[in-house]
Amino acid sequence: MLVDRARIFVRSGKGGDGCMSFRREKYIPKGGPNGGDGGDGGDVILVGDQSIDTLLSVTHRPHYRATHGIQGKGSQLHGANGSDCIVKVPLGTLVHLEETGELLVDIAVDGQELVVAKGGKGGWGNEHFKSATNQTPRETTAGAPIEEHVLNLELKLIADIGLVGMPNAGKSTLLSTISAARPKIADYPFTTLQPHLGIADVDANRRLVVADIPGLIEGAAEGAGLGHRFLKHIERTGALLHLVDVMPIDGSDPVTNYRTIRDELENYSTELAGKDELVVLNKIDLLPVDERDEAISTIVDELGLKEVVFTSSATREGISDLLERSWILTKK
Repeated sequence: MLVDRARIFVRSGKGGDGCMSFRREKYIPKGGPNGGDGGDGGDVILVGDQSIDTLLSVTHRPHYRATHGIQGKGSQLHGANGSDCIVKVPLGTLVHLEETGELLVDIAVDGQELVVAKGGKGGWGNEHFKSATNQTPRETTAGAPIEEHVLNLELKLIADIGLVGMPNAGKSTLLSTISAARPKIADYPFTTLQPHLGIADVDANRRLVVADIPGLIEGAAEGAGLGHRFLKHIERTGALLHLVDVMPIDGSDPVTNYRTIRDELENYSTELAGKDELVVLNKIDLLPVDERDEAISTIVDELGLKEVVFTSSATREGISDLLERSWILTKK
């Protein structure tokens, strides 16, 4: 299950207090100060992990706390530092500070780190304050306090290709054809309730990460259907494959359906609408053979497009050509 939002509480460790101590040994009547410094508190650190593709794990465990630093001891012993708390999140995670709404980081690279709660600095022991004029200092400092925040995490999938189109345009079937992903497939609208990722092999040395986005309808940019929540995931894709069903089961017009989706992309974001796009006329196996060329030609002329791809997931017709053109599209 894709979980793309989470709210977590993070708290760093407190710094250990400095120690006040004096050297006490037989035959050494004037032992000096030897109180050690306290240890630093642990940090809470977010780390990008490409092996994770959902925020599900952090929703199950919403509280993250690092451990405190240990107080210093006599004999100039430094207190142990607190342990850091590592929180792994998927690539594409936006981290917002709830108090202000400020965007702290956009985690987009594997291994990228951000300290979201800095551990307190350890306090100084009295040994730290000794000098020629202050040979018996009785001064120490306390460890710095904890730092705590509430963070809102939002995931935007990162993919080479995003599949867009009306419900039942065949996006999930195509994804299952070109990759090992197994999204739910049925003959009713909104079968796909959440985005799915799949890895498609163009050949032995080239592969594409493809995101199947839940079907869009008119008004999606304003919240109609499922599109408003999931349109954000298309923003991270390198290019778009716009699937157009040549024989919609609801009897709608393919050209009108295409223009409806284009309008929704433009209403949501001009940047999104400006992404490179390849139009895919899908389910061509449903067209009678003697009518296919004429039907496809009519759709292409009405769309006013120079380049389209014709595919059928059922017969795998055009799939190799689709993958090759998708690869070229992402390398522009």
